Amino acid sequence: MFRSRASLKSLAMLCRSLSTMLESGVPITKSFQLAGKKLSDRRMQQSVQDITVELKAGNDVTSAMQKQGDYYPELMINMVSVAEQSGGLPEVLKALSEHYDQLLNLRKNFVRLIAWPVFQFVAAIMVIALMILVLGLIADARGGEAIDVLGLGLSGPSGALIWLTCTFGSIFVMFVAYQLLDRLWGGKRFFHRLFLKIPVVGHCMRSFAIARFSWAFALTQQAGMNILDSLEASLKATGNGAFIAEIPQVNAAVNDGEHLTDAMAMTRLFPDDYIQMVNVGETSGTVPETLERLSPRFQEDAQRSLAALAAVLGWLVWAMVAAFIIFVVFRIAFWYLGIINDALKQV
Repeated sequence: MFRSRASLKSLAMLCRSLSTMLESGVPITKSFQLAGKKLSDRRMQQSVQDITVELKAGNDVTSAMQKQGDYYPELMINMVSVAEQSGGLPEVLKALSEHYDQLLNLRKNFVRLIAWPVFQFVAAIMVIALMILVLGLIADARGGEAIDVLGLGLSGPSGALIWLTCTFGSIFVMFVAYQLLDRLWGGKRFFHRLFLKIPVVGHCMRSFAIARFSWAFALTQQAGMNILDSLEASLKATGNGAFIAEIPQVNAAVNDGEHLTDAMAMTRLFPDDYIQMVNVGETSGTVPETLERLSPRFQEDAQRSLAALAAVLGWLVWAMVAAFIIFVVFRIAFWYLGIINDALKQV
């Protein structure tokens, strides 16, 4: 379940190198040998060496990649298979390299946008731990009772350690649990459907999924893949469990003679304006070209949504920190009022 998979950077580099050499007329076996030497990823290097051995034995690239388990993305294997049958392997590999470069840039942009909110959140946790530690040490030095900042009975070094262990430990446990559930088919379908209903988050995820679907469908159709396999590969290329779950329904509708736009509309995942534009392309017989034009638009929309999501997360973190400061102020105020009240009772 947790076996390593090819990184986006390595995939982009491999596809770009292979495309360049194949376009130059270098034999495919030699292309893989040369491409493997350029890679810095040792796992990818070993994989390319294994593929080279398979190619020398007379096997095709598709079967050689399939023997690597789930190391390579399913979309890449499907596209390579179609490309080998149609003779357009260099062009397909070039398109794949651009696709993985784009995904890598999106990931970098997301990390850049989310870095400050994450730093604020971690800083807030550390400040709380520091307050628990300092207030506990002050109380020990004076021989009195420490101010219970959180109302959880935590004070001193042990309290700070318990706070850090519980907070970061909980985050780690939730991350591992999500990864486990996300890798399971049912979990990915459930979580992604849930996320699509969340404002800002859902719009961002939907835009990314539609952009990837548009790109993949245009590429698979231009490569000559039949409509059912093309739809399946394109919906899987979204990486979204909600879209992937609709593969049987969409393929069944198209197989029964329904129009592509009707089959897509039944999923209720594609916006109405997108359906209408696809309908125009279907009427004119230019669906691949239409989707190829739409993909950058939704990609830009997704990037704007990503920036909005980062801004919302930043405000949420700021609100949490502000709420904590207000909470601490009132806790300390009530603590002092309690001391004053006790002193007055003794007068």
